[in-house]
Parts: sequence; structure tokens; C-alpha cells
Amino acid sequence: MTEDPAHPLRERVVGVGAGAGAVQAKELATEDMVLNIGPQHPSTHGVLRLRLTMDGERIMAAEPIIGYMHRGAEKLFEVRDYRQIIVLANRHDWLSAFANELGVVIAVERMLGMEVPQRAVWARTLLSELNRVLNHLMFLGSYPLELGAITPVFYAFRERETLQHVMEEISGGRMHYMFNRVGGLKEDLPLGWLDRASAAVAEVRRRLPDIEQLISGNEIFLARTKGVGVLDRETIMQYGVSGPIARASGVDLDLRRDEPYLAYGELPVRVVTRTAGDCNARFQVLLEQVKVSLDLADACVERLHGLPPGPINQRLPKILKAPEGHTYAWTESPLGLNGYYLVSRGEKTPWRLKLRSASFNNVQVLRELLPGNLVSDMVAILGSMFFVVGDIDK
Repeated sequence: MTEDPAHPLRERVVGVGAGAGAVQAKELATEDMVLNIGPQHPSTHGVLRLRLTMDGERIMAAEPIIGYMHRGAEKLFEVRDYRQIIVLANRHDWLSAFANELGVVIAVERMLGMEVPQRAVWARTLLSELNRVLNHLMFLGSYPLELGAITPVFYAFRERETLQHVMEEISGGRMHYMFNRVGGLKEDLPLGWLDRASAAVAEVRRRLPDIEQLISGNEIFLARTKGVGVLDRETIMQYGVSGPIARASGVDLDLRRDEPYLAYGELPVRVVTRTAGDCNARFQVLLEQVKVSLDLADACVERLHGLPPGPINQRLPKILKAPEGHTYAWTESPLGLNGYYLVSRGEKTPWRLKLRSASFNNVQVLRELLPGNLVSDMVAILGSMFFVVGDIDK
């Protein structure tokens, strides 16, 4: 074989067999291989594609390629009035529909200078926390499933169904609730609903240790997640990663406590953090946050029981127009910080409504996180990033 001076063949002589140097074989140098993971739909996450550069089984470079679920939500907002926007705004993160609706209506209410009735404020806070638990339970069940543990997802869905019953009763929807309105909520809480919500929260709290015991002490789960996919604080700050992923790396930030909205200023919000920054820490933060949200839900139910009867929303004109100007509202959604930049020219439709979705930043950091890891660990890392692709593509 003629050797090309520009690309010489590198070879390494290794011993094969029991005796040192008894038999010798020549191992040629390998070339990097480009491997496409996807585009595929791994159930809860959505359609994502990863372009990996591999050296054997080790990842040398990673590029998340997005856009397969792009629906042009931001442009669609511009041709719909403020009532119609809500039906689109709750769909980009299908696991956090109530939180998505909430950010939009808060932005419009700020533009209008509108005061929301107290009952609506506390009811929104309660429903936000129930929606947060539903979101987290999905990932607590699906993440072990991605690592090969089948049983936890059945327990997680059992708890989800318990909460879904009360959410479906109040709104009529299982995923896209359409219950927020500019100025409050669609309608008042049904008679006896608070007691049923409280019973559902108590039932989920009582059975949550079942999931915890199945996973947290499992030797295989610990081996696949401890020390794997470590994300440091500096990288988080550079990429704008937020939510449970950031808090698992020691970033002590939660808008519910640090910039309270709704009724969070009157609630004892406990922010859960870890310092390891690995896959296991992200899972543990998510699990502990479920307990925090259940406690906050109980506090909201207690407060709603004590509030006198009153309106749940504001009367709106037939054609709702926001005054000319702009505002920015952000919320602590289940997956992280969601921002809503609203620009109005005094018409019934927004001139611009820009979404800052948590999942977009959370998935972009994969280009820093995946290189150096084995492809077998990629599944564990990818599942621990807790993103929804519709939230990325918008």
C-alpha cells in the first residue's frame, strides 16, 4: 500500500493472548464518525435530532438540530386577538399548559394596568402548582423508563391521573386547560372542588414515597446517573439554563421567591438546590420540588377556604385592546424561566409577542455537556435535561 505523506497511516502494535508479545497485531488509527440520533419522537420530549461526532464510542462534538416541530406560534399571535392567543400559547410546552397561558395573560394585564380579583390570584397559584406537579411526575416516570426501568412510569401515571381528575373537572381539559382569561379565570371553582383538590394532593403525597423508593436507592439507576453529565455553574450562566437543571448545579434562583408574582409573595416558597450538577442531582431536585408544590397547593386551598365570596374575573369590553407600549413578564414555569415580551400599537392584536422558553436554553447546553461522554451515557444525560421540543421550536 502506498502511504500518502499528507495522511500517514498511524498504527499501534499491541499484544494479543496470554504471553506478553506472544502474538502481535496491528491496530490502525480510527477516523471520527458522524452519527445522527433522530430525528425521532422519544415520547414526552418531542422530535429532536442530535448530530454527534464520535471517536469510537466517545462523543467528540454534539450539535442539537431543532426546528422539526416549528409551528410559527409567535407569528400566529400577531393575527389573533388577546382572547384567541391563549389557545395557542398553552401548546408549545404541552406538559405545562396552565403555566403557558398564565404568562401571556399576566403580560396583557400589566399592559392594561388591570387588577385581578383575589380569588383569581389564589386560584391561579393553586392551579399553577398542580400543573407543576403534573409536569414533574411525567419526567419522574419517563426518565427511568429511558434508562430501562419500566415500573416507575406506572406509579407516576397513577399519581398524574389523581390530579388530572381535579384539573379536568375544573377546566374540561386534560392537557390544554384554556382556563386562564385576561382579568382572571374562565369561571368560579365548582362547589366542593377545593375539598376534592385537597384530597387529591394528600393522596399523591402519601404515595410519592413509592416512586422514591423504587428509584432513588436503585443501584443500577445510581450507577447510570451519579457523576454522569456534570453541568457546572459557569456553563449554566453562559447559556441561560434555568429551572430544576440550574438548581441541581447550585444556582439558587426561583422567581416564585425572588420576584414573586400571583400569591407567591405570601407563601413560604422553599427553593430546592443540589451541588453535584449531575443527572442524579437533577432527578433529586425534581422529586423534591414535587413535595414543595404539594405543600404550596395545600396552603392555597386553605387560603381560598378563608376568602369571602367574590368575583373570579374582570368584566372585559367586547373588543379588548391593549394600550400602545411594551412590557415584559416572566414566570417560574415547571421547566424554568419563561419570558413574554409584549409590544402593542393599541390594537386588538399584539404587534409582537416574543416567547423566551426555558427548554430552548436547556437543550442548547448539550453541545457543551455531551462531548467527552460515552454514547451509552448520552441517553441518561439527554433524559435528565427535562425539555419539551415544542417549547424549543415554538
